[in-house]
Amino acid sequence: MAGLDPPEFLKRTGQKYREPPEIDMSRPSIARVYSYYLGGKDHFEVDRDMANYAEGVVPGVTDLALGNRAFVQRATRYLTAEAGLEQFVDIGSGLPSDGNVHEIVRKTLQERGRSAGAPREARVVYVDSDPMVLAHGRALLADDRSVTVVRADLTEPDDVLARAAATGLIDIERPVGLILGGILHHLQDGEDPAGCTRRLLDALAPGSHVAVSHFCLPDASRAPRSAERAAALERAFLERLGTGRWRTEAEIARYFHDWTLVPPGLVPLNDWRPQARDGLRAGGYSMPVRNRAIIVGGVARKP
Repeated sequence: MAGLDPPEFLKRTGQKYREPPEIDMSRPSIARVYSYYLGGKDHFEVDRDMANYAEGVVPGVTDLALGNRAFVQRATRYLTAEAGLEQFVDIGSGLPSDGNVHEIVRKTLQERGRSAGAPREARVVYVDSDPMVLAHGRALLADDRSVTVVRADLTEPDDVLARAAATGLIDIERPVGLILGGILHHLQDGEDPAGCTRRLLDALAPGSHVAVSHFCLPDASRAPRSAERAAALERAFLERLGTGRWRTEAEIARYFHDWTLVPPGLVPLNDWRPQARDGLRAGGYSMPVRNRAIIVGGVARKP
């Protein structure tokens, strides 16, 4: 296969792109499929084939990716502006795109700083297990001393936090904003997603917050068509990607453990603190009705 064209962010920084090692081009990657859905350029034919297959099974899969990104952007703005957090760990961050967590945090702090003195400094650690994410992220953030990316796996939560703390950017003894946007549904039941989140949340300081978004399997007695779409998508994802679980709302709620959900609670992503789609602020995307019930999200605070 021919080498990749330089990604857009590397063109902007003027760096020469080198294909990172350990890249398996024969199998689709979660990060690259997600990049394709978001309109990015960092994907291979095998990723596009998987993404288009799922779109053929249930039209509108792209809605889920766009809706998830918008939810993470709104949640990040809430964690910065209203919860007052200054340090963030984004697990399963994926390939760089417009409106990344550190960009939302910085813009929010700058907006608040204009009315409250000098803006505070934001510190963000991105975590992903995909070597391509690591290579791209490090190239993009090479000259940024308050943002970095580390390679670790959510199934090893102690290692995730140790690597985040080892960067010197994250102080686990102080409140942290933990972002789990669209990642827990890529853990199989046997990988114990509830246990992984429990270990993460237990290690964080009081006042920390967690934002979670997750594919949802609606109650078939109340939303039969949405339940059918969710089941069909799960089969497609498991067949081609090997991962992707649509869980019930009750199962997803357990990932917050004993933390307190902030209003409006665990809801379809469109309903979590929606904002006007005016093009001025990231996070304004609203998913079409057809898929709004099959992905949910929420934010919770550690007492």
